Amino acid sequence: MKQVVLATGNPGKLKEMAEILQPFGWGVAPQSDFFADEAEETGLSFIENAILKARFACRKTGLPAIADDSGLEVAALQGRPGVYSARYAGPNASDEDNLQRLLVDMEKVPPKQRQASYYCAMVFCRHADDPTPLIALGRWKGEILHAPQGDGGFGYDPIFWVPQLERSAAQLSKQQKNAISHRAQALHALVEQIKEA
Repeated sequence: MKQVVLATGNPGKLKEMAEILQPFGWGVAPQSDFFADEAEETGLSFIENAILKARFACRKTGLPAIADDSGLEVAALQGRPGVYSARYAGPNASDEDNLQRLLVDMEKVPPKQRQASYYCAMVFCRHADDPTPLIALGRWKGEILHAPQGDGGFGYDPIFWVPQLERSAAQLSKQQKNAISHRAQALHALVEQIKEA
């Protein structure tokens, strides 16, 4: 495979994905190099949304595409924000808006009930009408903090506590995060499938 489009407009995701894919020697380009509009995320699951985004990027560019849909699911909130993680505080919400909304919603949740997981569905489509897109999943378990810690990462990272490392996702180095995150898990699994195919 010579070139693949990364079907996301999220700068944080682009950076992470490009870093993880870099050792494979593929030419990776963000979708913003080709078009400005975004796929409509009308799916009810991370997998459905990732497929919609990958097909959209393939159709727009004529190139194979890798897309992810990911987000945070909080047990005490019945899985919210889920597929609405990027727009939890509203359609044009910033990362900070979403994070603050989650902290408000979690205000009365006791310490032992603050479990959460980052989920990622990663999809590879060879072309827009690919009948068998490759799909890989990743899950990263943690807990929701009462206040932000750290200034790295993006999204909910400052309030996502990683128990085994005893720090928030925003306090991890790029190397640490790229070794264990939901996106890293899914992307590595997807790369293995692509190589086998």
